[in-house]
Amino acid sequence: MAFLSNKSSVAAALRSHFQKTEDPVSLSRRRLHVEPGAREKALLAEDPILKKYKSNKDGARRVKRLGDVLTIVVVAGCCYEIYVRAVMREEARKQTGTGN
Repeated sequence: MAFLSNKSSVAAALRSHFQKTEDPVSLSRRRLHVEPGAREKALLAEDPILKKYKSNKDGARRVKRLGDVLTIVVVAGCCYEIYVRAVMREEARKQTGTGN
């Protein structure tokens, strides 16, 4: 029972702590939102010169699909090479085994 009363007193202390009005110094110290300055706003503004370098969704989707297709082709080629080598090795064993 003492645990429950202790728990409620902690909750009440936390509630009273967060209900206090907070001054700007404590806001910046706790790293809450602070309005960006002029330099930050200038850096975050869109630059019309760089617009042509931004990818659009269709172009990015095509590049991703091309990468996926190339990955599948490479994996299939590797599997085929492994299969061909295994078959060639098996044929070579059969030829050396029947030649004796």
